[in-house]
Amino acid sequence: MHFPEVKGQNLLKEKKTLPLDFDGELNIVVIAFQRWHQGLVNSWVPFLETLVQDNTSLEYYELPTIRKMNPLYRRFIDGGMRSGIPSTETRRRTITLYIDKKPFLESLEIPDEENIHLFLVDREGKVFWKGKGEVSQSKADSLSQALNTYNR
Repeated sequence: MHFPEVKGQNLLKEKKTLPLDFDGELNIVVIAFQRWHQGLVNSWVPFLETLVQDNTSLEYYELPTIRKMNPLYRRFIDGGMRSGIPSTETRRRTITLYIDKKPFLESLEIPDEENIHLFLVDREGKVFWKGKGEVSQSKADSLSQALNTYNR
């Protein structure tokens, strides 16, 4: 499985081409589709923060993934997200994708948009791990094991 090339913009208004513009040697990507998914994303954040602190070559990103729409609507949505996120670091890590979702979902083998999906990827887009849904001990252990395998 390979993370496809997509273009987006973070909440600091910096344009990004992914996976090339990921900062980490390895990157945990959290893909969300619905507004209510934020609670699921937030369930992962403390664990992801700890992983990033312990692994200097690791970074994580939140990718709200929305269908293509005109620039006016994009500015409205991004502005709303920005106003709800005071942290500069969180704004840097939040990259909104306004894309044709069908090929994106197919390339990552995401069957539907009913849950969040997480991927461990390098800058070339190689996927080393995938998961979905709210954090649990077994999912956290599985991700940690994938990181340890990569770092050997």
